[in-house]
Amino acid sequence: MITIMVADDQELVRASLRVILGDAPDLTVIAEAADGHEAIRLARRLRPDVCLLDIRMPGADGVEVTRALAGPGVEDPLRVVAVTAFGLDEYVDGALRAGAKGYVLKDAGPALLVEAVRAAHAGQALLSPSVAPRLLARLRDVVRPGRVPASRLSPRENEITRAIARGRTNQEIAGELYISLSTVKGYVSGIQGKLGVRNRTEIAAWAWGQRLLDP
Repeated sequence: MITIMVADDQELVRASLRVILGDAPDLTVIAEAADGHEAIRLARRLRPDVCLLDIRMPGADGVEVTRALAGPGVEDPLRVVAVTAFGLDEYVDGALRAGAKGYVLKDAGPALLVEAVRAAHAGQALLSPSVAPRLLARLRDVVRPGRVPASRLSPRENEITRAIARGRTNQEIAGELYISLSTVKGYVSGIQGKLGVRNRTEIAAWAWGQRLLDP
């Protein structure tokens, strides 16, 4: 069971997230916080597997809380996912630089939220589809193209790599390509092995570095 803390200053939002997460058999919410300082105290005391943080909160905002729980220099960092209504580049960059494992917009839907929690728990990173392409497009000019050429990947692997770079989830890729979810996961694992990368974000950065797709 993956334990979760939800931090948001709106009670209705916290209740909605609790219902969404409670529908997943492997997720459970063990704590809720209404402001940033409370989120830090609860997270450090209870140490949930994943912390879901709003960006705009009283006391300390989501970026500050993320830095306190998962930032550089934190001895035993927690896994944090930003869950917010704001997709501004400055917020995305701030959260990720502070140590967040994911950035999910509140209108992205229940499936993406659940997948983001599971991804963070597994040490992976997941971004909302509307956020990922902009972030990776900005990274394109600073990420060195991988030493592994695109020709190393099969046509299907290149197709899935481009989908990941566009911010698609595994479920979305499976639906678009008419293949099973387990098949997608197998391809993703194989792509990581061939490229020598650790997660989906690095796959996406490699794709932008190789100029496999336009912004």
